[in-house]
Order: sequence, then structure tokens, then C-alpha cells
Amino acid sequence: MPTDPNTGDAAVPETIDAGLLTPVSVEHDAVVSDAAIGGALIAAETALARAWSATDVAPVDAGELVSDALGWQGAGRPCELRGFPLAQLTADAVAGGNPVIPLVAVLRARVPESVRTWVHRGATSQDIMDSALMLVARRAAAEVLAHLDETGAALRAFAEAHRHEVVVARTLTQQAVPTTVGLRAANWLRGIDRAAQRLATATDALPAQLAGAGGTLASFVEIGGIDAAAQLPARFAAELGLRAPDGPWHTERWPITELGDALVQVTDALGKMAADVTTLSRTEIGELSEGTGGGSSAMPQKRNPARSVLIRSAAIRAPHLGATLHTASALAVDERPDGAWHAEWPALRDLLRAALGASAQARTVAHGLRADAEAGARNLAHSRGLVLSERLNLVLTPLLGAEAVQSFVSRAGRGEDLREILAADPEVVASGVDLDDLLDPARYTGLAGRLVDGSDPDPLPNV
Repeated sequence: MPTDPNTGDAAVPETIDAGLLTPVSVEHDAVVSDAAIGGALIAAETALARAWSATDVAPVDAGELVSDALGWQGAGRPCELRGFPLAQLTADAVAGGNPVIPLVAVLRARVPESVRTWVHRGATSQDIMDSALMLVARRAAAEVLAHLDETGAALRAFAEAHRHEVVVARTLTQQAVPTTVGLRAANWLRGIDRAAQRLATATDALPAQLAGAGGTLASFVEIGGIDAAAQLPARFAAELGLRAPDGPWHTERWPITELGDALVQVTDALGKMAADVTTLSRTEIGELSEGTGGGSSAMPQKRNPARSVLIRSAAIRAPHLGATLHTASALAVDERPDGAWHAEWPALRDLLRAALGASAQARTVAHGLRADAEAGARNLAHSRGLVLSERLNLVLTPLLGAEAVQSFVSRAGRGEDLREILAADPEVVASGVDLDDLLDPARYTGLAGRLVDGSDPDPLPNV
């Protein structure tokens, strides 16, 4: 196998994915990098030694000696790699099908001989891998939630600032009735807040995994006795800042699928906002724009909604990654999965990466979002009053009959001015209807203002 001429370690091919084809997450996904996962794997092994000490089975100083040797950073944090041969581990992981097997040998060589036996004591590879991924997922989700919180604050301010700014609502691509810029933003906010609540709940529930080779904890009972074995998973989880497992989940993959579903919901909500921004920033519409538009290699006049485009790219990919997690869960046979477990790893990381990138980009979009009142008014006037056809039907049909109202709308649709049609009709004049009020779009936005005011979310649970 080729070696690195500088270190002598096994050489790994040039980085396959530095983000060149996934710009949505560049600069926002270090928390799910190979280095971060490697550090989490070391943290899981360290936490196990610390848990053995906490149950008084291992020598009292074993946990601390292992911690010092392996760069322990505290609960909820990956260990320092400290020159760890990540390239060698990557290459050696192929033979055993996972990186934990070669990891154990490296870690044991790094700790004092007196406590070497407590590294990976009683555990199986899946215990360490699952726990490490939950540690990484919890840290990544915390960043996503922070991004969503900032996005929500910016959208809330935007919605309040544009609470009364009337624009046209569109249904099935066509102009429909009046709405407000504020309500549109408030609806994005509701979706994002709901997704954040679900992600916070799923993240708070992420458990450690510690059940031994077949999920019975027999190895732990053999090493420390029944009482210590019963305590060990909770001690281990506490060292990692994760929930204590209520039982083995080697093939019961709800922690992965529930987290995946929450992450997909996050990208769905952000994708909805991004889709509206990209649509409403079209040259012909021009009602919204990002604070700083992206350029074009060929057309210097363009200000592309580049960040919203990137958010959409993540939102399109995320559901398929979530589906992979569910497929892997359904195919997790026996007491240890054969391939289904392995399929989860890249899917979960890519999904976390998509959510990290999309939420970071959304934060920037929300803070820089601009509404063009003139464009909104122009588009609202485009139908020459027909955007109020629903209101005309509701108000005038009881007074004049459906046939008369349909005639007014049809004539206006052929190009006549709706106000002039109504003002010239004797029956409309005789009805006493206030045309200024009837044809004012701002008088037909229903509860839009109240819906903006009611968009404040419930507080997020602590994660």
C-alpha cells in the first residue's frame, strides 16, 4: 500500500469531497468532517474507560490516565487527534468493515500499559461507532438550531417591518387575492420554528449505545458483575453528554430515523423559503431580493439569488438521504446489521451536512432579505383590479346577482377598467357600495396582520 513520504502512514487518495460540488455547506460542515468523527470515536472509547472507573470496576485512576493520553475534552466534545494517523485508520478500516477495529489497536498503544486493558473493554465496534455518530450528530444539530434561531429572529423582524405591505398572492402560478409581505415571511417562520422544535426534540433524545456483541451486555456482566453492568450504559452516556439508552438499539434504529426525519423537515422548511425567494426575485416579478446577489460568468447584469439556490439544492437532496436511513432501518436484520448499518453512515453525515449548510445560508438570506414595494404594487395592479374578483363576488352577488358580477369580471378580463365598469353601472351606483373601499387591496387581506403577530414560537427545549 502506498505511504505518505512525510509520515510513513498509509496514503489515502486525494480528498474526494472538499465541497467543490456541494457549495451549500462549504465552511459550515467541519463538525461532521472525518477529523470530527475520528475525534468522536476516540471520545467514545475514552468515555467507556471513564465509565468503568465511575462504576468502581476499573482502577480509580484508569479513566483519567486514558483521558490524558487520548486528549479528552469533556462531555459532549470529541477528543483531540494530536497527530492521530487518520489516513492509516481510513485505509485499515476496509479490512474489518469499520474504523473501530483498527482504532482500538492505535489507542491501546497510546495509553499507559497499566490501563491498556480498559480501552474498548467489553464493547463491540457498533457500540463505539453508534455513540460517536450520536455525539457528532448532537453537536451538528446544535449548530443547525443556532442557525435556525438566528434565521427566525431575522424573519420575525422582516415580517413585522412589512406587516402592512400588500402584494398579490399566487395560487397554481396565477395571481389570486391580496396578501402581505409580512404574512408570507411569517408563514416561512412558522415552518422553520416547527422544524426547529422537532429537531431539538430528536436531538435531545439521542442515546449512547452500549450493549456488547449481541445486545445482551453479557461481556459487561462478566467483567464487572450485574450491578456494574446495569449502571455502565448510563455512566457511559453521561460521559458523552448523551441520553442513557433504555436498551440496545443495534437493530432498532429509531434514533437515526427520527433524527433524519427532523433534519429533512428542517431542509423542507428552509427550501420553501428559498423557493419563494428565488421565484419572487425573478426579473419579471422583482418583489424580493437577497441582500447580495450572486453574479454570472457570462451576464454581468445578473444578481442571482445564489444563496437561496444553494438552500434549494440541499432541500432537494435531503429527503432521499432520509429515505436511505429508513431503508437501512428496515433492513437491519438479526442483532447486528450486515451492510444496512454501514449504509447509514454516509447518508446521515450528508444529511447533517445539508442541514448545516442550508441553515447557515438561510441565516444570511434572512438577514439580508429586501422587499421592493414598488414592484409589489406594480404586480398587484397588473390585473387591473381582477385580484379582487373574489371580494366582488362576495359583496355584489347578493345585491346584483351572479350573472351581473360575472359580466363585470369578464369585461375587465378583456381589458376594460374594472372601476370604470362598476362606476358606470346604475345598479352598482344604486346599491350604495363604496367602490374606494371595495377595490382597495389593503381592505381585503383578512387576518394577515394578526397572523403575523401570532407567529412567535414557543421556546425551544435545551439541547
